[in-house]
Amino acid sequence: MSKVGAPEKLIIDGKRLDGRGLEDFRKMDADVHVLKHAQGSGMFSFGATKSVVGVFGPRTFHPRRLQKPKEATLRCKYFMAPFSTEDRIRPGHSRRGTEISKVITEAFSSVVIVEGFPKSGIDVFIDIVQASASTRCAGINAAAIALADAGVEMKDLISSVAVGKVDDTIVLDVGKAEDNYGQVDFAVSTIGGSDKFVHMQMDGVVSREEFSKMLSLAVKGCKQVYEKQKEVLRKKYGGESNE
Repeated sequence: MSKVGAPEKLIIDGKRLDGRGLEDFRKMDADVHVLKHAQGSGMFSFGATKSVVGVFGPRTFHPRRLQKPKEATLRCKYFMAPFSTEDRIRPGHSRRGTEISKVITEAFSSVVIVEGFPKSGIDVFIDIVQASASTRCAGINAAAIALADAGVEMKDLISSVAVGKVDDTIVLDVGKAEDNYGQVDFAVSTIGGSDKFVHMQMDGVVSREEFSKMLSLAVKGCKQVYEKQKEVLRKKYGGESNE
């Protein structure tokens, strides 16, 4: 049974409603050092979805009772700006934002090197300023750029994409209509453009064969995102982006 208001078909003759092929991204854009007062910052967008991230730290961590004696505490906070969607979002914290913040913190905890910064904290503020599907993926990609810009030592960058199942077809980079009316949305993040996964979240049900195909497509997409991230960092600083 189709959802109310859903288009009759989301894929017609191998093309999606926005004209993309099944494995095509929306226009990807990225930038580095976009905020004047943050120690590091980055921007990443998939089409109309745009995230801006600011990083502060390592700096003294508060509250002091939660300080770690031998390493820094990493905190990633994900927010949707009230003006980011067509219908104004209520300002402040939300259950969804809290869940995504926790997931992103866990993903970056696998690559950020926190040893050597006792009793300190690294804060990553992820703001979605425009939302049109794949917001957490855009946020993760911008956060990786911002952390590198801040000089925070990492094993490598994290890259993220959303693959989906639409009209019984597997597609890369889920768009707004596909997110609203598609069958499955699967957000995946990898380290260094490899097949080392640090984050997976799926809404929907797929077969084992479909899951395998979605993973393969996600790895392919993450490699393209990784190249985009490295490109903007090299352009800004020269040399390798993940030193």
